[in-house]
Amino acid sequence: MDVRTQMRSAAGYYAQREAIVAGGRRLTFAQAWERGIRLANGLLALGLQAQDRVAVLEDNRLESADMFLGAAIANLVRVPLYPRNARDSHLHMMGHTNCRVLVVDEKHLPEIEGLQAELPDLQHVIVRDAGYEAWLAKQSAVDPDPKIAPDDNFIIRHTGGTTGKSKGVAYSHRAWLAAGRDWFYLYPPVEPGDTALHLGPISHGSGYLFTPVWLAGGCNVMMDRFDPAAVLDTFERERIGYLFMVPTMLNAINRIPGIEQRKFPHLKCMLVAAAPIADDTAMKAYEIFGKAMYQGYGQTEVLPVAMMGPAQWFATDVPGSTPLRACGLPLPFAQLQIWDEGNKPVPPGTPGEIVAKTDGQMTAFWNDPKATAERLVDGWVKTGDVGYLDANGYLYMVDRVGDMIVSGGFNIYPAELENTISDHPDVIEVAVFGIPHERWGETPCAVCTVKAGASVTEAELIQLCEERLGNYKRPGKVVLRAEPLPKTPVGKIKRKELREPFWVGHGRRVAGS
Repeated sequence: MDVRTQMRSAAGYYAQREAIVAGGRRLTFAQAWERGIRLANGLLALGLQAQDRVAVLEDNRLESADMFLGAAIANLVRVPLYPRNARDSHLHMMGHTNCRVLVVDEKHLPEIEGLQAELPDLQHVIVRDAGYEAWLAKQSAVDPDPKIAPDDNFIIRHTGGTTGKSKGVAYSHRAWLAAGRDWFYLYPPVEPGDTALHLGPISHGSGYLFTPVWLAGGCNVMMDRFDPAAVLDTFERERIGYLFMVPTMLNAINRIPGIEQRKFPHLKCMLVAAAPIADDTAMKAYEIFGKAMYQGYGQTEVLPVAMMGPAQWFATDVPGSTPLRACGLPLPFAQLQIWDEGNKPVPPGTPGEIVAKTDGQMTAFWNDPKATAERLVDGWVKTGDVGYLDANGYLYMVDRVGDMIVSGGFNIYPAELENTISDHPDVIEVAVFGIPHERWGETPCAVCTVKAGASVTEAELIQLCEERLGNYKRPGKVVLRAEPLPKTPVGKIKRKELREPFWVGHGRRVAGS
């Protein structure tokens, strides 16, 4: 099976049902599918061939469905760019995937100014401006119907890189369908007419809900920004049944005055994932949303791995387990183990690296066999997270093997910040690591050794990171010092030694919001 064929079938079954809602605009399945066909033909008319890569820089909007459907219909590979990234990140993502076309919302044009001249493979830029609808209407509405194999690439998503460059994670059509199927395995069934709300960008975690909801005859409701009060109004107006949320969003919604008196009778499943969640946030949400609360664990490279519904998450009578602190139970079609440093499984209760196999895992890192070999071992994906399984099968995450920071649900790799900060002439050496943050769960902290008499300031280095990497990757704290950073006998910076004082009093070395 492939994504295009399955979505095309659903578009026929549910042709007159509502499929997409965004900003007051509404499309039936038939209307949305026709727009997707027209965009597919518009892209193919530019000379694109099957499996060519097409980048898209957008917020959640009705036209996002055009691209989601159109790329699949034309057998092109969608490469989502992230609006909160800086220009250099867009350049890298499009460059190393050899994107031939970029589709961009007009508001994001300043972020890609001049990029076409730096990317020899980028031949066309389609701007969603006042002329987009007229351009789309001129394209053929005849389905191009290319042949698609289940192992053809469907999408390339990017994750942070340990060397400072993000890595492309390639999914096949087969893997994308499997990920969606397994994601919804434990949820209450999606029925025709159910609605899913996309608060976060569909380029990230929320995007995994789009296909399963479409295939079941549900409606995808798009919001272009997160506004807690507007979310509740949308819940009620659109009778929201499903959504994905990171803990920081949930924490903000919990704090809306009077929310305890609001009712959400249509809500079936609110999945909280992508970062650890604080106990208080979880319990408050359970008080408000009750049996709709689900938590999941996975990552871009392998998902979904573990999941639990309200009966498992908020259980109080499981001897030997602390469900509130867990991040899920292994899913039926996932394999999950904990490995020691020699890649050998360890007994229950013993911490080690979380490794997993799923039908929905990545094919490989795009054009990066070295990184692929490091993370894929005999078909198992090494997550870089430290955790353990207890005797009842609950999975707990307690630390990270690598140095990744999860801030507000977004992955940040220290190397990106260290490379940027090191470029400042006053900085001799720098180490970046995650520290607890009340709102975001974690935030990057940079400890810098600077030259004698240096004039550089904390604010200056934070601004440098924001300009080059995007605002969500800026450090929350910068420490300037004269003495050298502590090092091992072979000269490696002791990052954990620098990090440890910030985590005193915390039972685990990952923080939730």
